[in-house]
Amino acid sequence: MGVLTATDLNFLVFRYLQESGYEAGIHKGGIDGNAVPPGALITIVQKGLQYIELEANTEENDEEIEKDFALLEPLEIITKDVEELQQLVKKRKRERSQTDREKDRGKEKDRNEEHERRPGGERERDRHDKEKEQVREKDKSEKDRDHEKEKEKEKEKEKQHTERIDKVKHEEDSLPGGGPTPMDVSVTAQEISSTDVTVLEGHSSEVFACAWSPTGSLLASGSGDSTARIWTIPDGPCGSSMQSSPPGVHVLKHFKGRTNEKSKDVTTLDWNGEGTLLATGSYDGQARIWSRDGELKQTLFKHKGPIFSLKWNKKGDFLLSGSVDKTAIVWDTKTWECKQQFEFHSAPTLDVDWRNNNSFATCSTDNMIYVCKIGEQRPVKAFSGHESEVNAIKWDPTGSFLASCSDDSTAKIWSMKQDKCLFDFKEHTKEIYTIRWSPTGPGTNNPNQQLLLASASFDSTIKLWEVDQGRLLYSLAGHRQPVYSVAFSPDGEYLASGSLDQCLHIWSVKEGRILKTYRGTGGIFEVCWNKEGSKIAACFSNNTVCVMDFRM
Repeated sequence: MGVLTATDLNFLVFRYLQESGYEAGIHKGGIDGNAVPPGALITIVQKGLQYIELEANTEENDEEIEKDFALLEPLEIITKDVEELQQLVKKRKRERSQTDREKDRGKEKDRNEEHERRPGGERERDRHDKEKEQVREKDKSEKDRDHEKEKEKEKEKEKQHTERIDKVKHEEDSLPGGGPTPMDVSVTAQEISSTDVTVLEGHSSEVFACAWSPTGSLLASGSGDSTARIWTIPDGPCGSSMQSSPPGVHVLKHFKGRTNEKSKDVTTLDWNGEGTLLATGSYDGQARIWSRDGELKQTLFKHKGPIFSLKWNKKGDFLLSGSVDKTAIVWDTKTWECKQQFEFHSAPTLDVDWRNNNSFATCSTDNMIYVCKIGEQRPVKAFSGHESEVNAIKWDPTGSFLASCSDDSTAKIWSMKQDKCLFDFKEHTKEIYTIRWSPTGPGTNNPNQQLLLASASFDSTIKLWEVDQGRLLYSLAGHRQPVYSVAFSPDGEYLASGSLDQCLHIWSVKEGRILKTYRGTGGIFEVCWNKEGSKIAACFSNNTVCVMDFRM
């Protein structure tokens, strides 16, 4: 259903006070204010709207109540009677295409088959990206996107992708505890002006994934509109006033003909090491290989469910994909044939990550992590310990440690030398959507800096962990809604984060504070740095990609 915003509710309360003459006699009512839970008003109003929608969607003799309540907007519900709403619902149902209805039914079937669990971010994520969504509450979005449902479960197991979110609570009366007092960003951080940001427009649905080419000024983005795009970003300063001409773009269509086939939403993408090829994964279960000029080079068929993760190995001779069909596939990039399919998980595979050129790890909604090696018919290692689905896994820069994060609110670090985790980080209070290692420590370009792990959670915080001793270094509390993405700068000195609260923050890793912030107009699903660390890109739920300069 449409989201009732704080602005809507404030106006309704204001109108009520106007009509009642402000003299409501509240102090005479004898109500114990301590007994009223925080956010009670918006919860009650939202429940009321849901009930009216339910009534409007139910007709006499209906055997099945329409489950898609995204057909009505809150103000329509408030201003129209049930009969008018029923007519609106009928009209909008007729307008929905047969393709969309088939997709909805197919995705519902997928979710039921996967024990009603949705994979994750994207999220994507939906891991968009995953379309594990218990999250991705899209700002005033009317779409109940599958990507999102699958990644934010809210413990009701209502999940779904496309790159993966459940809907987030509308009003948070306080930020999560356990960390420093949230900073007043407007006072402590430098605001990045919208005039200094290049806004890339063209997608017609949420943008779940973005990635810079490792060798040039190309930026790839993947969206729920069934396309990926490759943008050419000029070397000069970002900002509308600085650009003499709009950035060039190649549109990578994941459908044929004029019809935008919604089942082909782009859930994940990854460049090869040379920056010559872009791999995209789609909800239709196909992986596609594109040239940097947007030419479709290859389509890889074998998965029987949406692909949520896709990674090239460093050498570039293998491509790894993970799917809702519970399997992972290694593709030979010389012949584009399936080198080996790994069928170890008992539920959807949410993330994959290479350890080296021949071995990798996979994680799943079955709570398990497997380390696999090409040519081996069984996992070389199985890590169990998470109590809920594992959203993301990442090897550290040297392949010595594997980090994982889960809906059980923990992040863990594993070693091939033992079965139990080395460290079990339990300081988060809600699901952890993503993790990232810093590009620091022995064997990296920044060998004199300590190795850190960043974890981003639905509890609105980011935590930085010092791995040598397994201790919490900083709890970064600057966001006010779930954090979907974090990314270290190439020199390891800064951390960018993006949240559903529409804010991109840039933190000092050394000081644990916000240095700069940009407030967009949509929830942020992913952030990424270019190879020089001079530009940051972020993709949004309002169909845009933003690029900004970074200089200190």
